Amino acid sequence: TTLLDAIRRTDVVSQEFGGITQHIGAYQTEISTQDGSKRITFIDTPGHAAFTQMRARGAQVTDMVILVVAADDGVMPQTIEAINHARAAKVPIIVAVNKVDKEDANVERTKQQLMEHALVPEEWGGETIVVEISAKEKLGIDDLLEMITLVAEMEELRADPGAAVQGTIVEAKLEKGRGPVATVLVQDGTLKTNDTVVVNTTWGRIRAMTDDRGRKVAKAGPASPVEVIGLDAVPMAGDRIEVVKDEREARDLVAGRVEALREQRAGETRGRISLQDLFKQMAAGEVKEFNIILKADVQGSVEVLRESLEKVTVTDEEVKLAVLHAGVGNIGESDIMLANASNAVVIGFNVRLDPKARRMAEDDRIDVRTYNVIYELLDDVQAAMTGMLEPVYEERVLGLAEVRATFRSPRGAIAGCMVTDGRVQRGSEVRVLRNKEEVFRGRLSSLRHIKEDVREMAAGFECGIMLDGFNDFKEGDIIQSFLIEEVHRA
Repeated sequence: TTLLDAIRRTDVVSQEFGGITQHIGAYQTEISTQDGSKRITFIDTPGHAAFTQMRARGAQVTDMVILVVAADDGVMPQTIEAINHARAAKVPIIVAVNKVDKEDANVERTKQQLMEHALVPEEWGGETIVVEISAKEKLGIDDLLEMITLVAEMEELRADPGAAVQGTIVEAKLEKGRGPVATVLVQDGTLKTNDTVVVNTTWGRIRAMTDDRGRKVAKAGPASPVEVIGLDAVPMAGDRIEVVKDEREARDLVAGRVEALREQRAGETRGRISLQDLFKQMAAGEVKEFNIILKADVQGSVEVLRESLEKVTVTDEEVKLAVLHAGVGNIGESDIMLANASNAVVIGFNVRLDPKARRMAEDDRIDVRTYNVIYELLDDVQAAMTGMLEPVYEERVLGLAEVRATFRSPRGAIAGCMVTDGRVQRGSEVRVLRNKEEVFRGRLSSLRHIKEDVREMAAGFECGIMLDGFNDFKEGDIIQSFLIEEVHRA
């Protein structure tokens, strides 16, 4: 995002929570070349690991990938994922080594790391174009743009404005007063206002279009990112958009797709565990459910969050996480009612809680949590699931004492012992071992050294031991002192 900021001379980064790009943004810029002015469309895919799916979607609609690698951090796990997505899309990769102005920048190390992933720089005999830049200081930006136009010429990237419209939904959301709003990247043909379009199982007539700078436009040609209004529902990011002849054709096409999808889902459902089986397991305490109602500002976030939440696990999957409902828009009364009926927690990402829904949640004591940063959301869910686990305990052995003699007293038998390993502690759990077999398990009630009561005795010292409920000591018995502690589960 900082790189695009440098190219567009705008300030987009400051508007984002947590310093990460939350959504895919599509931006177009015009540059001057020797052959005249040329337009370049950038799709800004987030760099945070949780947005793998969105980055993959971004790679599917690009002609080339600008892989931004920080010179101080080097190749990170997210960088490797981006490389894999670019290769899967079979598009050229230009590496922009950023932050070269920093004191701890190490460009040579970064190039070496890139080589480990088969991205060999041209100056080292490879085919990968590597440009050193500083987005913050605006260094190397012109060199990068020149390389982009060069690769475009080498790849002979062409599109036909007169062809049938082909495009991809980059992002989609529901806006109050505007309805479903979709960001479309036109890849071929020319999209116009009043066109009837079909997007997967959604259709509509384009009422209005705006470009990446918020200006109204009547048409959008190849490589143009535009925001369109007029669909009857919020589509899925990554869906393809196509223009059809009229409303009737659109309805027929959507109806056929809906029926095919219904049959597919029916087939997937067969063989799954029945609700009755699940309820039996829960009643027997075999399964615990952590139910979630999820709301987010845009469809892309819904998908990413659902995928991220489904990856949150705790020990041995003793607690099951279930996203009962996921949708776009603010948290409303229907969400609270569903949470109440299903004993669920309502989680919102970049959305608000409607006033009426807030009152209902307070009355029904429904847990509603809203977040602006995905890390915090996932951490809280992990902590909540861990809190639902049954406690697990483990023994921590303190030490061993060998019985050397036995004595009688009015209070019971006393074992005269030598502590041979570690330490023994008054009040700890103990087991008495005879010929390596456990003959008693209980509590160490009294510990004396000479004639004084002591809290613990270390190895090498003699002591007198009394146990609650046990008097049958024999010389040679081993008394093991241990504590039982609860284990933190995650």
